[in-house]
Amino acid sequence: MAPPQTSDLLERIRQDWAQTQPDLDPGPMLPLLLLGRLHTALVRQIETTYQPAGINPAGWDLLLTLYRSAPPEGLTPTQLTDLTAISGPSITNRVDRLVQKGLAERLASESDRRSVQVRLTPAGRALVEELLPHHVANEARILSALTPAETQTLERLALKLLAELEAPEPLETPAH
Repeated sequence: MAPPQTSDLLERIRQDWAQTQPDLDPGPMLPLLLLGRLHTALVRQIETTYQPAGINPAGWDLLLTLYRSAPPEGLTPTQLTDLTAISGPSITNRVDRLVQKGLAERLASESDRRSVQVRLTPAGRALVEELLPHHVANEARILSALTPAETQTLERLALKLLAELEAPEPLETPAH
């Protein structure tokens, strides 16, 4: 049996909630369900570009950040955390993986011997330069389902939600 189309699934979920909890409005759950499904589908599609090279999403994010943002001497782990979607504690692990693959290297900071800089190796730079055109074409193909105006609206709405979710003060959770 084929899985239901997402629009059919949403209608089924609405009906199920209406039977299970008639007084519950499932409205707030449905857009987030869609975003979760969208995230899963996007990661699966986008990974096709770099997964054959043995790179995971966080590693690719790190490679792209080092490629586009790092000066020749590299970036500190703190700077990498600020510029990526990778949390601070995970940066060390991600950098370790790239170093093991020969795609990045750690260097002692010239200005502060206690600090390290991370930068791409020539192999890391070559890999990004090889995969980047395919990555951009893949993302353009994904977004081709939207008009330019819809793409701008999507970006604006995503930024709005992220600003709320990443605010220093967490959202107030309703009492149990």
